[in-house]
Amino acid sequence: MSLSLLIFVFIGLCLGMTVAWAVQRLTGNSGWIDTIWAAVTGLGGLSVIVFSESGNPARKWLAGVLVGLWALRLAGHIATRSAGKKDDPRYAALIEEWGHRAGPRLLWFLQIQAFAAFVLALSIYGAILNPAPFPGILDGLALVVALIAIAGEGTADWQLSQFKRRSPEGKTVCDIGLWGYSRHPNYFFEWTWWCAWPLLALAGFQSILPFILSLLAPLMMYWLLNHVSGIPYLEKHMESSRGEAFKAYQKRVNAFFPWFPDDRKSSLGKGLNKSNDVNS
Repeated sequence: MSLSLLIFVFIGLCLGMTVAWAVQRLTGNSGWIDTIWAAVTGLGGLSVIVFSESGNPARKWLAGVLVGLWALRLAGHIATRSAGKKDDPRYAALIEEWGHRAGPRLLWFLQIQAFAAFVLALSIYGAILNPAPFPGILDGLALVVALIAIAGEGTADWQLSQFKRRSPEGKTVCDIGLWGYSRHPNYFFEWTWWCAWPLLALAGFQSILPFILSLLAPLMMYWLLNHVSGIPYLEKHMESSRGEAFKAYQKRVNAFFPWFPDDRKSSLGKGLNKSNDVNS
C-alpha cells in the first residue's frame, strides 16, 4: 500500500473541490459543484489505479474502464443539467441559510466532499490491490453489477429529463418508468455501482484489508444518500414545492430500494399527479 500515492490523491481532491468553490462563487451556479465533484472523484479513482504498483494488471484495466464510464456519464449528465439551470436548490438553501458567511462555509463544506471522494477512491484502491488471477467469477459479477448500475442510473436520469420536457410545466410528479418503483432510482443505482468494488476485492480472496477498504464506498454512500445529504434534503425541497401530490407519491412508492408500488395502476401509468414542479 502506497501512503505517498494516497496523500497525493487526497491533496488533488481537495484542490479540485477548491476549484469547484471558485467556480460557484464566480458563476453563482451551484450545479457546477457536483459536475466537478464527479470529475475529480473519477480522476482520483483513476490515479490510484494507474499509479499503484500492486494488483493484477488485467483487473486494474477493468477497474479503470468502469471508473472512466462512471465519471464521464455522471459528470456529463450533471454538466448538461447545470448549463440550463440557474442554481441547485440544495446548495441555494444552504447558501441562503449561511448568509454573509456563505463563502468560507461553502469552502469548508466542499472540503468535506473532497474527503468523501477520498473514501471512495480508497474503496477502488482496495479492490485493485487484489493480486488474485483474473478473471474470476466475482470479477464477472462485479462487471455485471457495475454495468447494470450505470445503465440504470442513466435510464432514470433520461426518464426524468424526458418527463420534464413533455409534461405540462409545474403540474406533475414523475412516477413513470423506474420512478414508479423508487422515488430515487438514480440514487439507488449510484449506490449499486459502488457495490461492485467489494466483489472485485473478494475475487480469489487473499487479504482482509483490501476487502475492508472496498466496503467503505457502499457503506458511506448508503448512509449519505439515505440519511445525510441525499434523500433528506431533496425530499424536504420536494415536499415544500409539490405539496399533497408528492405526499401521495411518498405513500405509494419506496424511497430507495425499488419495489412494486401500492397503487400499481397510477404509478405505472400516466404520472398525472398534479403539483407545482417535477422531480429534480
